[in-house]
Amino acid sequence: MRGARAPAVVGALVAVLLLLTGCVSSPAGSAVPIGERTVRVTTTTNFITDTVSRIGGDRVQVTGLMGTGVDPHLYRASADDVRLLREADVVLYGGLNLEGRMADLLADIAEQRPTRAVTDGIPRESLLAPPTANYEYDPHVWFDVTLWKHVARTVADTLGELDPEHAEVYAANLESYLAELTSLDAEVTERIATIPPERRLLVTSHDAFAYFGRRYGMDVAGIQGISTAAEATTADIERIAQLVAERRVPAVFVETSVPRQTIEALVAAAARRGAAVTVGEELYTDAAGPPGTPEGTYIGMLRHNVDAIVAGLAGPAGQG
Repeated sequence: MRGARAPAVVGALVAVLLLLTGCVSSPAGSAVPIGERTVRVTTTTNFITDTVSRIGGDRVQVTGLMGTGVDPHLYRASADDVRLLREADVVLYGGLNLEGRMADLLADIAEQRPTRAVTDGIPRESLLAPPTANYEYDPHVWFDVTLWKHVARTVADTLGELDPEHAEVYAANLESYLAELTSLDAEVTERIATIPPERRLLVTSHDAFAYFGRRYGMDVAGIQGISTAAEATTADIERIAQLVAERRVPAVFVETSVPRQTIEALVAAAARRGAAVTVGEELYTDAAGPPGTPEGTYIGMLRHNVDAIVAGLAGPAGQG
């Protein structure tokens, strides 16, 4: 009996030692050293998901909670979302109160898992302070490509700190991505310049384009505030309709993550003032397009929006 029990005892001791040294994986794989497996990243909006995928490459397994057409301002996490957050090696989210209804959950997760707002690396002096007590800063930073470069660097730094064995991989991917963003920034600047100056008024359902306007030289007007949780009033619609009529802009824009009703009411109000205004192609604002499409990426989302804005405001081939 003593001889029969010895192998079992030795086996049990070996199993314990292996677990203590991180050589045996748990069902979720968390006991395997992070440098020997893919890094599990959970993100919120799908353009953050895309950016993490670009920088992480084959080293990361990214799971995004929010898909196309999802409004992060109003999003409530499901039980499955909570599980994905708790099983992640790191959680990356927008911050600046973008995911307003998830704030308490993200704070709770931060006590269990590395959790970081991708906007943390943006200099505070570069952020816009909106006229509302609910937000310290406007969270829609992705519409200024130069600010998104800071986001990309934060993502690379976070992954490199978590997985230092592959920090050089993240750094190389970052440099490649930053080069694409530099080209994108120049492209957007050139395209917007084709719109006649008097038509450079971007009217949308909610006020998501302040950074875009500041960077690329457009006036912007949103019927709702920076959060879609704000209610658009009749006074808001009439005020913007008067502006549209005065500026004689040919198009206003609806967003994929916001209902059309307010924009349709605006068009009717502008018509009562004698302004013939059309509704341009939908813009992606708080969510990128479907996965597997160009618009499903951060860069593709921006290009789509610029194409739609130029087509609506500048006319064919960018001519006024």
